[in-house]
Amino acid sequence: MTPIPFQQELTVASQHLDEWNHVNNLEYIKWVLDISEAHWTTKTPADTREKHAWFVLDHHIHYKRQAFLGEELILTTWIETYSKVKSERRVHITRKTDGKTVVEAKTNWCFIDRVTKKPSLITTAILKPYIEFDSA
Repeated sequence: MTPIPFQQELTVASQHLDEWNHVNNLEYIKWVLDISEAHWTTKTPADTREKHAWFVLDHHIHYKRQAFLGEELILTTWIETYSKVKSERRVHITRKTDGKTVVEAKTNWCFIDRVTKKPSLITTAILKPYIEFDSA
């Protein structure tokens, strides 16, 4: 099993900053959610998205470096592991100029049925856009 990464870039703007003039910690959480949603909506067919969604179970965020106004960041996400109804998604945020890691995040998600709001089975078809399965 090999995850298929998904990336987006962003430039730190003034609205992302806190009183210390570096990116506010809450912005990182928002970016983790935003890239996760973008990955889902970009790679998953509309009919699947109409029937299913993901609920966050927990976030684990490791702030490694600060980011400042005007810096270009690369957000990379992938599915690290999965089970019957849960998956662990990773997000790494790096600084474009030097490749240094700013944030490492791990989020556990539960796959749900939109109508019942109950956990739903994660099938191979659901995972296909996100993971290359070994053919051995």
